[in-house]
Amino acid sequence: MNKSLDARVRVPGSKSITNRALLISALSGIRTTLRGVLFSDDTEVFANALKELGFPVEVNESPDPGECSISIRGGKGLIPSRQGRVYVGSAGTAARFITAMLAFSEGEYEIQASEQMEKRPMKPLFDALGLLGTEIEYLKETGHLPVRIRGCFADPGKIKAFPVETVVDSDQSTQFLSALLMLSPLVAERTGTPFKIRVDGSRGKGAYVMMTLKVMEQFGVKVSEENGNDDSQVVFITEPGQEYEPGKDDAFAEGNVYEVEPDVSAAGYFFAAAAVTGGQVLLEGIHKTSMQGDIRLLDLLEKMGCSIKDTPEGIVLKGPEVERLAGIDADMRDFSDQTMTLAAIAPFCSSEVNIRNVAHIRKQESDRIHGMAAELKKMGVDVTEREDGLSIRPVGNVGIKPTVVETYNDHRMAMAFALTGLVADGIVIDNQECCSKTFKDYFKVLDRITG
Repeated sequence: MNKSLDARVRVPGSKSITNRALLISALSGIRTTLRGVLFSDDTEVFANALKELGFPVEVNESPDPGECSISIRGGKGLIPSRQGRVYVGSAGTAARFITAMLAFSEGEYEIQASEQMEKRPMKPLFDALGLLGTEIEYLKETGHLPVRIRGCFADPGKIKAFPVETVVDSDQSTQFLSALLMLSPLVAERTGTPFKIRVDGSRGKGAYVMMTLKVMEQFGVKVSEENGNDDSQVVFITEPGQEYEPGKDDAFAEGNVYEVEPDVSAAGYFFAAAAVTGGQVLLEGIHKTSMQGDIRLLDLLEKMGCSIKDTPEGIVLKGPEVERLAGIDADMRDFSDQTMTLAAIAPFCSSEVNIRNVAHIRKQESDRIHGMAAELKKMGVDVTEREDGLSIRPVGNVGIKPTVVETYNDHRMAMAFALTGLVADGIVIDNQECCSKTFKDYFKVLDRITG
């Protein structure tokens, strides 16, 4: 690309918020319409799993991302089908959230997953659920999907003796903790006792956990904390007598309609595109008040020389006035999905980019630290791979070798390395189709705005 980007983009709804709102809506006792949802492989898998469990789900896919919607009638904590088989594909959020919902049920179910998802960690969630009396039968490898699961409320006689707390390790993924939090009002109501979740790990109050708590609050459930100043010792407490229902929060535009924020994770690629080309971009509907942790990418880009303005229409980012972005040392623990975004533009900075505290992304769709290092090295970039991150030395656009980029069937690898190709010639992304996991039209949108 030989010219600066000058574009206006609207990205689909947040995957993370969409999936949290889907689960909470299924747990409510009302019919809720989620508007502005993301339509992708992950959300389709989640919606289909709910259908397989007997929930009435209606899908409306619109050309306008802001008008895409899913309507679902909840079961007030009950799953319509008391037995069955669900498929969660490669969707980590669906796998963790659906597993927790089935664990706090009165039925028996089988959970199947893709080969990729079978390799991803589930043991911390299974351990926490086991402490509560959920019966889990591993159908292949211990601690991993697929499993057969018998809900802890399947035996009504055991409810009086039900444990009132559990412990979960948050280090490998905060989705385990988020899943338990969203089910906590159901447990508290069934037992009539406050339900406690003790965090064993260093990410008890990470960005995605805080997002979960915010969405729960928007639907009318509040969770309190003990030891709130210590991520590794925090205890979350949910009191009985709370139900999920639309409150008076601004997220509910009208009646039982919940507005999903645009996806800041997806927006990050376009912010970075403007930054690395020295151009500008307006991301419609995205504001600094977003509950999504990836909004912190803007803080990094601002420190690297970009200017940012939050307007009524959305955030406008302009690239640096100098020729190159400045290098940076970045702790990306709480917005690690943007690790690949920053790494992909790091070769064009004026000094070293150091990314740290993201060891957990080695166990996501791929080993993202190793994958980024390997592909950058193929391009001729000087990279140091560490257990918890990367250090990348700049080479400029003339120092990049033409490369066919292996994506490891990881959507974020594909989307991130497309940014490298905006500046350097000869970058070809293999298996672009893997972007359908979260953003089906990503390359179409990128082609449109780059001409």
